[in-house]
Amino acid sequence: MTKRLLILFLALSATLANAQESKVVYHITTGIDTVASALSNIQNHLDADPRTKIVVVTNGPGIDFLIAEAKDSKGREFSGVVSDLAGNGVEFRVCNNTLTSRKLDPDKLLMETSLVPSGVAEATRLQIREGFAYLKP
Repeated sequence: MTKRLLILFLALSATLANAQESKVVYHITTGIDTVASALSNIQNHLDADPRTKIVVVTNGPGIDFLIAEAKDSKGREFSGVVSDLAGNGVEFRVCNNTLTSRKLDPDKLLMETSLVPSGVAEATRLQIREGFAYLKP
């Protein structure tokens, strides 16, 4: 009986561990020229593990792809990719400090974004307080 309970407990523990949601923060701080591959990595991540909770935190030049009508090197707007990822649960957070220092209007950001006071503070908070893994593409 004890052996059966132990096996049942181990099976239940494994099931619960597998059911836990993976959480990842992608911290984007570089300009438009590197963002296309980062967004591709995020899509690949979701394809491999659709239950992953992904938050993209941007600051500095990393916010540029989230400005309306921003385009990649091939002239394609980022808005469609961002919209698709957001539709799959990816959140995009923009550093308000960057907007303020660059005198950018928050109304120019894509509608899928939300503002955070500080990008670096948000990336840190997600890691320490909410247990997110950190990726810097």
